[in-house]
Amino acid sequence: MTDTSPATSFTTFEESTGDDWAIIIQHVQITQTYVADNVIVQMRQLRSDYGGFPVDRLEHSLQTATRAERAGRDDEYVLCALLHDIGDNLAPYNHPSIAAGILKPFVSEANHWMVEHHGIFQGYYFWHHIGLDRDAREAYRDSPHFALTEEFCALYDQTAFDASYVSHPLEHFEPLIRARF
Repeated sequence: MTDTSPATSFTTFEESTGDDWAIIIQHVQITQTYVADNVIVQMRQLRSDYGGFPVDRLEHSLQTATRAERAGRDDEYVLCALLHDIGDNLAPYNHPSIAAGILKPFVSEANHWMVEHHGIFQGYYFWHHIGLDRDAREAYRDSPHFALTEEFCALYDQTAFDASYVSHPLEHFEPLIRARF
């Protein structure tokens, strides 16, 4: 789909005008309409990445979200559970920041914090096997979102590597993605 709406002509922000920014804001609004589709495409790309785990990264994400949904978590939490690892194949060492960046405008501060910090909290379950400090999450003990993030990893994230678990397909979550974005 080609965007044929007007474009600006400045070469530096310094020479831009209010009229230029009115055009750009219109484009941002158009771009926002693509976000849900782009998120779904990126989630599908996780299907081809096992990373040595018993399930591929999409299945891990689907299991995490399905477990949260079946436990009665609200839609926002389920969306966070679904997207928490969306950046895994783009930035394996910094994937929580990608997911948190995508979600930030659309979720509560608590759920954003949970997604942004889940990698450190998840480390509790395996970092001692790879020479890292499994208790690194303790640096965040004073956060009001510590318990939420600890629970997310304990109940949903670290348990979502079961090849025999029957999770909902991505299509089940598409209405949720479209409603939020």
